[in-house]
Amino acid sequence: MNYLLENTDEEHTVSVNQIIAHLEAQGISAERKSIYSDIESLQVLGVDIERVDSGNYVGYYVASRTFELPELKLLVDSVQSSKFITHKKTASLIKKIEKLASIHEAQLLNRQVFVKNRIKTMNESIYYNVDEIHNGISKNKRIQFLYFEETVSGERNYRHGGAYYLVSPFALTWDDENYYMVAYDSDARMIKHYRVDKMEKISVTDETRDGLEAYNALDMAVYAKKTFGMFTGHEVNVTMRFDNHLVGAVRDRLGRDVFIVADGPDHFTVRADVVVSPQFFAWVCGFGAQAVITGPSEVVEQMKKHVDAIAAQYK
Repeated sequence: MNYLLENTDEEHTVSVNQIIAHLEAQGISAERKSIYSDIESLQVLGVDIERVDSGNYVGYYVASRTFELPELKLLVDSVQSSKFITHKKTASLIKKIEKLASIHEAQLLNRQVFVKNRIKTMNESIYYNVDEIHNGISKNKRIQFLYFEETVSGERNYRHGGAYYLVSPFALTWDDENYYMVAYDSDARMIKHYRVDKMEKISVTDETRDGLEAYNALDMAVYAKKTFGMFTGHEVNVTMRFDNHLVGAVRDRLGRDVFIVADGPDHFTVRADVVVSPQFFAWVCGFGAQAVITGPSEVVEQMKKHVDAIAAQYK
């Protein structure tokens, strides 16, 4: 079964003689009759083995697998483009994914994905961070960890005065190519999020999680749409006006169900609940003169100050 899975696909078949030779190399003696019987047994067990008969040649191959080649390409693409997975772990994961295909299809996976100069996190422990966070969630326990930010010199500056954070983990979410843990902070009595690749020395404690009520009141899909770049701030119902050709970009960010109203032949307006932050203003600024915040007045005023502060840097 392993030989067929590793060496065959629709474009590459093996004969009974090749199977016998392979088994013999493993110290196993087999005859043609037993090979036919074994193939039949594998088919009964659910392995999709097809027979190809071209007259002077009879071959066998595995026609379908748990993952088809396009699905494996999708997985490899996701791993390769994920900024929070290091180069080392990326290579390790892709090698494992390749083993789910035949050796011939694995070459296609190897050639298919390459993102030049891709920025990757340097925190090799992220795999174990994720695993430990899931342990805390499954065991209904609080976790503790150190949280850092990088200095100009590339060193780690530990926040919280170098003391451990103690929170109740509830979920992991992916936003703007970064992985975040969503957790309840008992001291602040609120839901917070933390970059997983900036966490260190995570361990599960004996303390039971709290904040379940606060988390259950949170719609993660809505939370991700409202929070730009996972920056915290006050949630406000904001109205904006865009050029018509930006409707796709607006729906991609605010959700397909966002309420859009035509505003003349060339523009539309949208109203949405967002967490007002510098990242939100930066998103709007990215559209230049083709987007404008129209209300409420206090958010418009904050946007003016944001733009003025940027303009002042270039005077």
